[in-house]
Amino acid sequence: MDSLTITKYNDVHLKVNCSQDIAYELGEYFTFTVPEAKFSPAFKNKLWDGKIRLFHLMRHTLYGGLAHHVQQFAEDRNYSLQYESPNDFAEHPFNQADAMQFVSSLNLPLTPRDYQLDAFIHCVRNRRAVLLSPTASGKSLIIYMLAQYWKSSKVLIVVPTIGLVHQLASNFIDEYGCDSKLVHKIFSGQEKVTDAQFVITTWQSIYQLSPKWFQQFGAVIGDEAHQFKAKSLVGIMENLIVCPYRIGLTGTLDGSNTNKLVLEGLFGPVHKVTTTQELMQDKTLAQLKIKSIVLSYEDTFRQQCARQKPDYKTELRIITQHKARTNFIANLTLSLENNTLLLFNFIDHGKMLRDVIQGKDPTRKVFFVFGGVEGEERESIRHYVEDNQNVIVIASYKTFSTGVNIKNLHNIVFGSPSKSRIRVFQSIGRGLRTNEEKSSAVLYDIADDFSWKSYKNTTLQHFSERMKMYNEEKFEYKIYNVQLKGTA
Repeated sequence: MDSLTITKYNDVHLKVNCSQDIAYELGEYFTFTVPEAKFSPAFKNKLWDGKIRLFHLMRHTLYGGLAHHVQQFAEDRNYSLQYESPNDFAEHPFNQADAMQFVSSLNLPLTPRDYQLDAFIHCVRNRRAVLLSPTASGKSLIIYMLAQYWKSSKVLIVVPTIGLVHQLASNFIDEYGCDSKLVHKIFSGQEKVTDAQFVITTWQSIYQLSPKWFQQFGAVIGDEAHQFKAKSLVGIMENLIVCPYRIGLTGTLDGSNTNKLVLEGLFGPVHKVTTTQELMQDKTLAQLKIKSIVLSYEDTFRQQCARQKPDYKTELRIITQHKARTNFIANLTLSLENNTLLLFNFIDHGKMLRDVIQGKDPTRKVFFVFGGVEGEERESIRHYVEDNQNVIVIASYKTFSTGVNIKNLHNIVFGSPSKSRIRVFQSIGRGLRTNEEKSSAVLYDIADDFSWKSYKNTTLQHFSERMKMYNEEKFEYKIYNVQLKGTA
């Protein structure tokens, strides 16, 4: 019988000892075509075939989090498989009583929910995992409990934005009672050397540091782990060669098997913590209503687009510069009660929306947030919205669709269209947090219909994709058709 032996290569990779024939099989098994690779310049210039190969044919190495996939590979082919050092891959003994005793020692001002405690136990037992838990499910408390449990190993916590560095540090210190001396924040211009046990950083601040810098950490926790597909983020994880504890957290995976396997390889197998529907049913999250507004354009505009057949980028430019559309979104936003988040894609579009809204109502408190706004100012805006009413935040998807925690947010308006599953669900998550006076939230999903006969515009097709997403998640939605009056 053909056989394979798995051994630990380091804390990044495992090694599969097997014949070269089986190695070729593994190479094929762990080779995947990257979604939308055909749009890559490297693919277009024939410098890359559009595939990711996770198994190294010469070294016989594979990301350490994929051991369970090797086991499945062997079972499917009736190959024998063994682990050279089983303890390297076995569960760590840790039960609910152990977890409750440890959590009690933290003297937390709140009690972890059952699913948070279960996620904590799973991570301690397995040392590796991607926790799939929706926005507003309390991921920061899970991170804090894990950081405290592994603090003797020194913990690196990687987040995508400066705002999340400040927010997570604030959660640790202000909400969970952590000693501020244990927490060090790294972002642009901040000191990289520290004795603090918890280092919270953006990936942009550390990805170019020497491999030696990463050797101080025994645990890494990646928040918004779906972003760890990028080359620089992968580089960070590969530098952590003496880091046995590896946990990623995300509210959404993009549905791509390729990206899922890269994440599992870097961290560990996906573990579903809870779902948005479960949290809405038990009132942990706000009840979400979606009002999908389809803007119908005038016939002359439709015919013009049908003749030109603009590509996707041109189509986005056309609709974001359409004055009647901008005017409609501005009027809608100003008509909404309580606090509203209006999301945009391009800075010029965001500025246009801001100027029109402020021109219509100069007395309304409006914040404009994009990449050029410093992290501390974003945090200040977040606190202001928490403490006030009838505030409008006009923000780019990149700065406010991911991770930002605002409980006092009642309305979300999609000012720019998107088909990205991650972006859509992360953006929805901004409105799902509850407070004493809020139990529901409304999403206004703006779609654009300028189809004509057989021609169907791309962004309208993306709207159909969003409808499929809402149906999959069993979200309540209603479609409203609005005739858009006026020209571009």
